[in-house]
Amino acid sequence: MRDVFASRSPAAVAEAAKTEKRVSRAPSDGFDAADVRRRTKAVLIGSAGNLIEWYDIYAYSAFSLYFANAFFPQTDPLAQQLGAASLFAAAFFVRPLGSALFGYFADRHGRRNALTGAVLLMCFGSLLIAVTPAYASIGVAAPIILAIARLLQSLSQGGEYGSGATYLSEVAHPDRRGFYSGIWYVTLIGGQLAAILVLLALQKLFLTPDQLRAWGWRIPFVVGALLSIFAYILRRDMPETELFIAAKPVIKRENPWRILVRDWRSMALVVGITIGGTSAFYTYTTYMQKFLKLSVGLDDGQTTLITAGSLIFALILQPLYGALSDRMGRKPLLIGFGVLGTLGTVPLLTTLQHTKSPFAAFLLICAAWAIVSGYTSIAAIVKAELFPTAIRAMGVGIPYALTVAIFGGSIDWVALTFKNAGFESGFFWYATALIFISLLTYVSMRDMKAHSRMEQAL
Repeated sequence: MRDVFASRSPAAVAEAAKTEKRVSRAPSDGFDAADVRRRTKAVLIGSAGNLIEWYDIYAYSAFSLYFANAFFPQTDPLAQQLGAASLFAAAFFVRPLGSALFGYFADRHGRRNALTGAVLLMCFGSLLIAVTPAYASIGVAAPIILAIARLLQSLSQGGEYGSGATYLSEVAHPDRRGFYSGIWYVTLIGGQLAAILVLLALQKLFLTPDQLRAWGWRIPFVVGALLSIFAYILRRDMPETELFIAAKPVIKRENPWRILVRDWRSMALVVGITIGGTSAFYTYTTYMQKFLKLSVGLDDGQTTLITAGSLIFALILQPLYGALSDRMGRKPLLIGFGVLGTLGTVPLLTTLQHTKSPFAAFLLICAAWAIVSGYTSIAAIVKAELFPTAIRAMGVGIPYALTVAIFGGSIDWVALTFKNAGFESGFFWYATALIFISLLTYVSMRDMKAHSRMEQAL
């Protein structure tokens, strides 16, 4: 690490040395409860917006079963779902722009400021969905306004991932970054779980199916807007990371875009790491509700309960897998996901498609999460460890957002297109092929726990 600072000014070297001392003050073979509490609090506050962002995104997917008919006039339910899924997928293509804008801001002006701005933008997007009139009232303007709202949400989420993963990685203890990455992903899955629980409460306790379709689907988006304001209040006072503060004098003298272009190999690695993981993640989250209802044939209540239960199981796995990566390295977990995902996706989804038992469906989805968590639990930290501080938010966010736009956000649309064509099993092989591509990346890359660039400024 000393060689990294060899060409810098004395002031930059001194500041970086102070940061290294502060970050490393907890002994690697000991346990400092106060340090754990401090870092965990920072990660949770930083991740609060992540939870809310994913709540809003998943609310769109979960409640599209109820609001698709309000915005798309087709009489065929599958055609309505295809319309909602197409819009969901298309909005992902503005995420790279959000990653570029918020990532640049985070790398030049601080992680806290970027994360605060991202969560406010999500608030506007959610509120716009909540108040948009139906197609029957304003015609084609309804899906257009819905599209604008989804674009705002995607811009926000594009900025959230890179900046959030960067903040997490920089406040986490060097020896426990995998564990804190798991905690960060708990908030991501927790946002999805919150959306499912809201749906479950509305289904079982408060509204009839007709009321949900008529106006009840607007409630979760109002809740999302209010939660975004709460996250803004938490984030505006959270501390800036010490690594960013230490690197700031150096960052101001460099052009971040030039540094980013020079580091194109790391960005290519992010793409390879993400392709299989994002396709698997969206298969078992946003698409799974539709799969259980449209393909397995379960009713609304069974679908919601199974989805909620499997997300709770996934939530528990994240910090456990992350902590495991701190002991054995990141690469074995990624390879485990790649191998099991390549071999197991077709059998899992085929068996799930033909099961008639809700409990069996739940167990199969849990088995899938036991595989996918090898990626999800450590994805954020692996990508952050690829880049120096000066370009970490952009380096993580931009290639990730591009990959998710092509291979993640399109999952619902691809799966429903295969189903509409009468060849649903084709989607199972498509998802398998994407995981296999990532497996090739995992086998060829270095273990980032041993080759982390976290302490490099440039």
